[in-house]
Amino acid sequence: MKIEVKNITKNFKKTSVLRNVTLTFRSGHIYGLIGKNGSGKSVFLKIICGFYNPTEGEVLFDGKNIFKENKFPPNTRALIEKPYFLPELSGYDNLKLLANLNKKTSEENINDALKITNLYEDRKKKYSTYSLGMKQKLGIAQVLMDNPDIIILDEPFNGIEEQTAKELRINLLKRAKAGKIIILATHLKEDIQELADEVYVFEDGNVKLDKLK
Repeated sequence: MKIEVKNITKNFKKTSVLRNVTLTFRSGHIYGLIGKNGSGKSVFLKIICGFYNPTEGEVLFDGKNIFKENKFPPNTRALIEKPYFLPELSGYDNLKLLANLNKKTSEENINDALKITNLYEDRKKKYSTYSLGMKQKLGIAQVLMDNPDIIILDEPFNGIEEQTAKELRINLLKRAKAGKIIILATHLKEDIQELADEVYVFEDGNVKLDKLK
């Protein structure tokens, strides 16, 4: 699998958020995107996922332009910005509801994702009672439970205790070795420095390779 982002520019009215960005992501690698809030990381991820159309440029998944074909990218799961679930349902029931929609995820996969994120013991609690960190972990579990080929996580370690963050890093490394494409965005370089094969810096709409990785 290969994702090619070619000459992407994104403008909102008169504001240019991304300028002529060209990057390539390949199977078996973890990529880090760093930059302060408002640097364009989340907008870039939303373009890859097909949520935003670029003002200029194209995104190719194995040579296929998702915008020309009007399709969501294949076998991709993402957590961008804050996760949202049904407050009256438990953490487990929220994941089960999503699993029933796509018909791809088994109960075992759901429980495995909850264990990876250290939410298994809290799986029967209502989402409305979850702390910010627990909500973040449920969002990550939702991404992981389908075992997608492309994993996109925006600020994945935000609000998560160190032990869970450590276990998540180990799991992401295993998934990369199994051939997944993993893209992680953060404003803290130390969150991803040990994980990422390549790190890209977002600043004022421009993107450059971090040569000090």
